[in-house]
Amino acid sequence: MRPISYTRAGTLEAAVKAFTAAGADARYLAGGTTLYDLMKLGVERPAHLIDLTGIAGLNIIETDGDVLRFGALALMGDVAYTPAVHEGYPVLSESLLKAASQQLRNMATVGGNLLQRTRCMYFRNGAGSTSTVGVYPCNRRQPGSGCAAIGGLDRGHAVLGASDACTAVSPGDWPVALMAMDATIELFGPGGARSIPIAEFYRLPSDTPHLQFNVDPAELITAITVPKTPGRASTYHKIRDRESFAFALASAAVAVEMDGATVRTARIALGGVATVPWRAQPAEDMVRGKTLTPELALEAGRAAFRGARPGQHNAFKMDLGARVIADALMIAAERRS
Repeated sequence: MRPISYTRAGTLEAAVKAFTAAGADARYLAGGTTLYDLMKLGVERPAHLIDLTGIAGLNIIETDGDVLRFGALALMGDVAYTPAVHEGYPVLSESLLKAASQQLRNMATVGGNLLQRTRCMYFRNGAGSTSTVGVYPCNRRQPGSGCAAIGGLDRGHAVLGASDACTAVSPGDWPVALMAMDATIELFGPGGARSIPIAEFYRLPSDTPHLQFNVDPAELITAITVPKTPGRASTYHKIRDRESFAFALASAAVAVEMDGATVRTARIALGGVATVPWRAQPAEDMVRGKTLTPELALEAGRAAFRGARPGQHNAFKMDLGARVIADALMIAAERRS
């Protein structure tokens, strides 16, 4: 049995100090719904846990200012049902309510949700193994070991943003909605506080898929802010193998501003099909300034997948993803009033 030490921090400074002192085998602990799961599988093997739940102010939900601001420890369920979010920004609320299960949403935090690791079975395989490689090679678990998904069972893997080292899909729903809404992530670490656009938060796998986030390991998320742009005409549309407690095969977060039937602006992000939350700018460009029709919406959806690189079993995601975008555009536009 591997011993684990534990610290419950009372301040941000104390948390960072404890992490720095513990070294590379330390992990921050919030809701624990992902970390504990990966510890059981042997993917994560921390020697020291720093509990953040004792830090005051990290669970705030602020909707009265110029931005929506969610503390990193705010619970997914609480944010989803906040009236200003649920009624004014369906894309945000739906991305949370279509994730996980009610029990998990009542424990998982919106900050921790941004840091989910991939659900790739090759990454997660190896329960009970004492090897960091696991049963199958995985460049995310052990750099340079290879990627068993390439040429393997890749039905759930990415067709956008993949590399020769990794095709694992980004699993989250909430990050996709935040990508569409141009959110900003607030961080605190050894160098103090800083902010980073969510578009810069995630890293494409390239040849270093084990480096998933553009943050220092000792940095922790303190809050998420979302600009108060018109959000009622929005949706998070998700297709999955079963209606509940399943990750997306393809999803789209869409927010539009309309002049009658004409699209003035569109913000579109994709989940379930890419290695990071994916901003679909070709689709946005396709509909901007035009009268929205189902035919145009589908054309825009297909534009989002130009340059996609399917594997052996996931080419269906290109057509499925295009149709998800098309449906989401029409749903969002219908909410403009």
